[in-house]
Amino acid sequence: MASRTAEYYRKNPAARRRRLKQQSRYQKTEVSKRVQLNRINRKVGKKGDGKDVSHCEGGGTRLEKASKNRARNRGKLKCKRK
Repeated sequence: MASRTAEYYRKNPAARRRRLKQQSRYQKTEVSKRVQLNRINRKVGKKGDGKDVSHCEGGGTRLEKASKNRARNRGKLKCKRK
């Protein structure tokens, strides 16, 4: 059985066209920050050790415990660039 969303878009072709147009624009956007940081993690060889590459003020990055990085208030970057 299909989801309610799928049923809705099957019954409303105009809404489906709008959604597909919006999705195509969204898929063309830049890579998200998390994907970008995962790439840096792999490059540094830190993937899977409990640490994350974290964005800091000034546009830099640094290694930080994953729990601290992901629990931080996303509105403000609290780590200082070294």
